[in-house]
Amino acid sequence: MKFIGKLLISALSIGVASYIVPGIHVDGFMTLLIAAFLFGILNAVIRPVLVILTLPITIVTLGLFLLIVNALVFTMVAWILPGFSISSFGAAVIGWLIVAVTSWIATVLVK
Repeated sequence: MKFIGKLLISALSIGVASYIVPGIHVDGFMTLLIAAFLFGILNAVIRPVLVILTLPITIVTLGLFLLIVNALVFTMVAWILPGFSISSFGAAVIGWLIVAVTSWIATVLVK
């Protein structure tokens, strides 16, 4: 049940990002669920590898490079999933920030 709740919160957050950011497009609710699932998988598998590989530049930028890493993972979901598209890397950065903030707010409200 906890997994389904996190999946729905993530899907809601991606939906909010696609509504706010003009460069993010999602075809439907099923695409949102699949995008949320893929986002979770990529965050668990690929993001830690990217964080370790980019650790020196992350230290030099005082952690700000993690925004780029997270936006890259968000863009990877768009590359994998046909009904989900991101037009630019700037849209991916803004979209990821919206996803992070709305996920955090929804998690706090649910608990």
